Amino acid sequence: MENARAILPGQTIPGWRLIISDAGRFWARRQSPFPVEALWAGADPAVDADTFAEVQVAVERQEEIARQAAS
Repeated sequence: MENARAILPGQTIPGWRLIISDAGRFWARRQSPFPVEALWAGADPAVDADTFAEVQVAVERQEEIARQAAS
């Protein structure tokens, strides 16, 4: 029997595509590229974590880097 998790309807992150790997790990990939300044500042358009809550935190961290680079 397969031990896979599904993405639930409430598990979305606007602007990011959410994927759950075969191993049950959450991955998020930004749908549009970060500006080059954000990339230079260290923003990563792809993050992963063990739980949905953790991947949300990782996404927010990348978005904050991008916001700071833009100011």
